[in-house]
Amino acid sequence: MKLLLDQGIPRFSAPILRSLGFDAVHAGECGLSTAPDSRILEAGREQNRIVVTLDSDFHTIMALSDWVRPSVVRIRIEGLRAPEMAHLIVEIIDLCRNDIEKGALVSVEDNRVRLRRLPIS
Repeated sequence: MKLLLDQGIPRFSAPILRSLGFDAVHAGECGLSTAPDSRILEAGREQNRIVVTLDSDFHTIMALSDWVRPSVVRIRIEGLRAPEMAHLIVEIIDLCRNDIEKGALVSVEDNRVRLRRLPIS
């Protein structure tokens, strides 16, 4: 599975995810460290990557568009270090894989996961 980690995600999460078999890149590794959210979503769409972020704007942009891709996973848990973040991402991908592959917005909190299929009508 291909992932694009937004700037707020710990940068070292990408190599951890790669070691676990994911094709993961961090925005800072591919020239998107200062890109606007819309450009990061475009990159995710162009590269067929799931965008992982801490930022609520990504869900808003996707909800207002007619896009069904990229899927966006928003982590709403602060203070996670790279290893914790990487393992949480793996858990969420495993839990929501079928929906994420079809196009979904996923919101992850301490004790719950919410999912909306794309496009949002």
